Amino acid sequence: MTVIIFLIVLAVLIFVHELGHFLSARACGIKVSEFAIGFGPRLLRWTRGETTYALNIIPFGGYVKIFGENPDDESISGPESSRSFVNKPKWQQIMVLAAGVFFNFVFAWIIISIAFMSGVPASVDSYSKYPDRMTDPRVVITYVEPGSPAEKAGLKTGAEISGFSSVEEVQEYIGESGGREVKINDKAIVAKEGIVEGKYAIGIAMDKVATLQLPVHLAIVESARFSVHMIKAVTVGIYDLVVGMFRGTSSLSAVTGPIGIAGLVGDAASLGFTYLLLFTALISINLGVLNLVPFPALDGGRILFVLIEAVILRPIKPVVANSINAIGFILLILLMIVVTYRDVAKLFVE
Repeated sequence: MTVIIFLIVLAVLIFVHELGHFLSARACGIKVSEFAIGFGPRLLRWTRGETTYALNIIPFGGYVKIFGENPDDESISGPESSRSFVNKPKWQQIMVLAAGVFFNFVFAWIIISIAFMSGVPASVDSYSKYPDRMTDPRVVITYVEPGSPAEKAGLKTGAEISGFSSVEEVQEYIGESGGREVKINDKAIVAKEGIVEGKYAIGIAMDKVATLQLPVHLAIVESARFSVHMIKAVTVGIYDLVVGMFRGTSSLSAVTGPIGIAGLVGDAASLGFTYLLLFTALISINLGVLNLVPFPALDGGRILFVLIEAVILRPIKPVVANSINAIGFILLILLMIVVTYRDVAKLFVE
């Protein structure tokens, strides 16, 4: 079931991203010859108008074949060159390239809005302006420090801490233990010093949350704010990861591939439909931000090429652009293979 849910989520997100490219290209009068979800052998195929639609057997990806996106003689000066991507104004080219990312962000906004309308776990402090719309308050673990007494005892992120009405109450209970055994959710844990300066602690972060349910108009507004916050957070996270890899302060071990994400999707689904919606929105935002990275073969890399052409006032030679994008694509595939291997290795180690 986890695999099925993951494949459905992945297919929907890829469809949304490629739909953005497809609709924007059509709006600019650019010829689109194919719209496909997945790679490899085709499971389904049909043609409507000038576009062939396909569902392929390998679900990890998708593509839209836009005439002239990879320039050649036909798209530059052929009989249909007026409908070629490469011959459109630069602003239209950027719009088409950025549309997939835009659709991912809008899709996240929509499903987060649905989550708010359905009832979503929310921090009592962060949404204190809606006290009358919150029910079932509880203290929840938001983070477990690796190697900490809490992790060794089996406490998990997302677990509710029973028997306490506030975060401060839990902190006081642990802090006053003096290093003696405490019981959290019937698990015996010995608090220690050094995790939090000057205090006894077990290695968890907590928050008081409640189920927040909003009407349509408020859900749309709060979802927009939450989406912007997540876009900023993901952007900073990816930037820190990339910079850290160059500085040697982070590594690929912090990156999760398809198999790892599948497990997280399964965990979110097991917690309930709302959690699955929120996690799907987070993946959609991650997909959008990642595609804006100025790396060859990604949308951000292609946008960078368009901006360079606008500055130098001449097109980059097609053989150069296509070769760089091909190399970038190969590097991305190799990265996915390495990350997937690490995910599989973790399954056997754990």
